[in-house]
This record gives sequence, structure tokens and C-alpha cells, in this order.
Amino acid sequence: MKKNLIFIGMPAVGKSTVGVVVAKRLGKQFIDTDLLIQKQEKKLLREIIEEVGEKGFLKIENQVNRDVNAENSVISPGGSVVYCEEAMRHFKEIGIIVYLQASYQTIKKRIRNPKKRGVVLREGQTLQDLYDERVKYFEKYADIIVSEDSCQIEETIENVLEQVEKYENGQN
Repeated sequence: MKKNLIFIGMPAVGKSTVGVVVAKRLGKQFIDTDLLIQKQEKKLLREIIEEVGEKGFLKIENQVNRDVNAENSVISPGGSVVYCEEAMRHFKEIGIIVYLQASYQTIKKRIRNPKKRGVVLREGQTLQDLYDERVKYFEKYADIIVSEDSCQIEETIENVLEQVEKYENGQN
């Protein structure tokens, strides 16, 4: 049985918030890989992105996530980790990938200011473009998809726990 749960999804879906509670409920550790990146680089994410650009950041993100050595943990990487092939391959090997799925409308409501949120948009790219681009990746890598639309956070947590249990018992 795979011991780790890895949450993927757009910024503002609650990967960290849901992750922390799920970890507590399942008696697992919680790892936020954005914090690992900041610790390694001794800078905030936005400072790293300003200094090395999006490509440089993805290289660091890939390396940090690929090198996560965890057991019995809930891991919450940044939304752009799905562009990091080695990291995603590693996560597939060490755990169950849970895609916290929310509609574009839900995401837009939660992210009022993408820049402040640390969402990296390329020149001329809109939040909608980014959403459309990433959804394909999220769906490709997901073992489990949990929809959050019209759910309160408690419901999302219950849905995650229920689906993970079903998945582990081979009832998916």
C-alpha cells in the first residue's frame, strides 16, 4: 500500500489547508514543498521567480519535489509541479495523487489578485489560460479526483478521506 498522499490542483483549491487536516485525521506528517523550496533557496517564492524566471523556478521546483523522501505523509506541492516530469514520476511512485478539482469560476472567486497570490502568469497569459493549460496535466496525473465546487472545506476533507479509503481498498 502506498503511504503518501500528494495533493495537486490550482492555487486556492486548498492543497495546504485540506492537506493539513487530512494529515491530522490520518496520523500522517504534512509537507508543503513550497516551504521546502523557500528553505533551500533562503528566499520567498516570488523572489526566486523574479531572480531566475519561470523556467529557472521550475528547475528548482522539479529538483526539490523529485528529492522529497517521505513516508506516511501528506505532500502539498505548488500548482506548477505538474510541469515537472521527474517530480511527478517520483510522486506517482511514492504515493496516491489526489487532484483537488474546482471550476474556473470557483478559482477566480478565490484568487482575487494572481500576482499577490504568487501565481506565475506568462506575458499576455490570463488566469483562464493557465487554468485550461493545467487542467490537462492534473487529470493526466490524478489517481483520485475530488470536486470542490459548492463544497465547504469540511465536505472536501470528508470527500478526500472517503475516496482515498475506497481507492486503497480497490473500489475506485
